[in-house]
Amino acid sequence: MVFAMVILGGSVRLTGSGLSMVDWKPILGIIPPLSHSGWIAAFDQYQQYPEYQIVNKGMSLSEFKFIFMMEYLHRVLGRLIGLVFFVPFCFFLIRGGMSIPFRNRLWVLLFLGACQGLMGWYMVKSGLVDVPHVSQYRLTAHLMLAVLIYAVMVRLAFDLVYQSGPRGGIEKNMQSNRKMKNFGGALVVLLFLMITTGGLMAGTRAGHIFNTWPLMGNDLVPNMLVAMEPIWRNFFENTITIQFVHRWLAIVVGVAVIFYSVGAIRGAASKMTQIMALFAIFAVILQIVLGIVTLVKGVPPVLGVAHQGCALLVLLGIIAVWAAYLPSVSRSSRTQSLI
Repeated sequence: MVFAMVILGGSVRLTGSGLSMVDWKPILGIIPPLSHSGWIAAFDQYQQYPEYQIVNKGMSLSEFKFIFMMEYLHRVLGRLIGLVFFVPFCFFLIRGGMSIPFRNRLWVLLFLGACQGLMGWYMVKSGLVDVPHVSQYRLTAHLMLAVLIYAVMVRLAFDLVYQSGPRGGIEKNMQSNRKMKNFGGALVVLLFLMITTGGLMAGTRAGHIFNTWPLMGNDLVPNMLVAMEPIWRNFFENTITIQFVHRWLAIVVGVAVIFYSVGAIRGAASKMTQIMALFAIFAVILQIVLGIVTLVKGVPPVLGVAHQGCALLVLLGIIAVWAAYLPSVSRSSRTQSLI
């Protein structure tokens, strides 16, 4: 469901639907317009804001219904995810049986989910002003919070998976395990950085600047990379710099993912770890190919969403492998000490 949420969020962004709902009602917002007059009222409200007046002037009611329902489904899925998490969490909290570290991480997930809802509205508010575009800073923060929630869930899920068999490197020497643990942690950070640059690409529409590969226009290293002052602004606001960094960081990530995954395949004791390492290799190759095709084709929505979703698959594979070299958070403290 969280994976679907990120995919739907990308679709909302690429279809320009994110500013169609101009208010935030956590409870009453679950009910969409149910009559023609209700739709007219929602459309009239939308027309009071700059996106309609500057970008979508003359939009028909049927066109408004499409972008409204895209954003509506995005918000409803967010509420549904919260419900699907919260009810079973309360059940197992009352029943007991969870280790304290595991339970604490579930509390963290609940907190992050609440923050994500607030961040979503904070992002939308940035576009309900004179300039009808959401801030790339807020959009990227919204995306990365979703990715963090996804990553924590994957980590906890595979911790449970590995309970039924040997962990990835438990039968190998501790020196090798420590290296794989540290490398895996650094790689997860690198993947987060990569996805962050992807959020900035989406937030600034940097994918539309140069639609050639491997050159950017006629150059491998284009001009105007550091045109803004101070220099740090280029990495967040200069579309040329953002695309340049995204391109070359993708190569670094691809090499690192393949290198780490091959090491896991050779040294892991768990068959599951080896399978997920192989999955990560295929996912990162597919991700790079999708990125190139998406860029060359001018960022069509379908390819853009597929590219975003594939990034999560790469993250899934790497965290699944990395979890095999980490201490368990779902077992009792006594069992964990034995591990």
